[in-house]
Amino acid sequence: MTRATRRGRRRTALAVAAVAASVALATQLPATATATPAAPHPAAAHVSGGPAAPGATHTAYDDTYYKDAIGKTGQELKSSLHQIIKSTQTGKLSYSQVWDALKDTDEDPDNKSDVILLYSGRSQSKDANGGNPDDWNREHVWAKSHGDFGTSTGPGTDLHHLRPEDVSVNSDRGNKDFDNGGSPVPEAPGSFTDNDSFEPRDAVKGDVARMILYMAVRYDGDDGFPDLEPNDKVDNGSAPNIGKLSVLKAWSQADPPDAFEQHRNQVIFDKYQHNRNPFIDHPEWVNEIW
Repeated sequence: MTRATRRGRRRTALAVAAVAASVALATQLPATATATPAAPHPAAAHVSGGPAAPGATHTAYDDTYYKDAIGKTGQELKSSLHQIIKSTQTGKLSYSQVWDALKDTDEDPDNKSDVILLYSGRSQSKDANGGNPDDWNREHVWAKSHGDFGTSTGPGTDLHHLRPEDVSVNSDRGNKDFDNGGSPVPEAPGSFTDNDSFEPRDAVKGDVARMILYMAVRYDGDDGFPDLEPNDKVDNGSAPNIGKLSVLKAWSQADPPDAFEQHRNQVIFDKYQHNRNPFIDHPEWVNEIW
């Protein structure tokens, strides 16, 4: 099967999934089951309130955390969300502190001694972290060379885009942009890569997209860090850009936030940074901004 054929089949599958996701949002179907009171995920809950816009959700944070953003669109919405997630990020980690944080944010709900690796989908011991080929390490979903922000406190240590991943798979991804197509990644079933792009497995395509778009809103060039922006190309090199935006938007719609992603957002908010990824709470805001 040629790369073009593989790419065409995957795009068709994503388009079908996107239609299903759009129907679910338009009818305001619950995205996931709400967690128990002992471990609440308010961002996932549809709570009572006034009429919502078509395709919109209403979260437990709309009247508090997001109150200055509700009702806005486009650049006005992006600017408002930037101020919210920047001003509330009162917890900032060192790169060494990220190790223990990821053991918490990405804990396997079925085995609390393990973490779930992002691209591989494998459950692996929390203690098997380091630099050996089968260890897991800290993957920057927004590759740190895209803007050259390194690993100092800031975008280089922001938990909203740092995930555990197998060392060799992390190397396979490198600093490539995101796009459909390529050859299978041996240790990450369902993922593909070529010389200038990486395609994650279907179950985390939306996660990847929402992490990238969070970074584009959070880091806007006004706090000493680069102005990170998505664009619609690959091979961006060291520019503070990452693509492809059109593909990321399709991935976000085809793979809506699930319970694991929502729980992760909540843990970061409650215990570490105290800010949220707005596109997990309101995935419809992706198309409102881009």
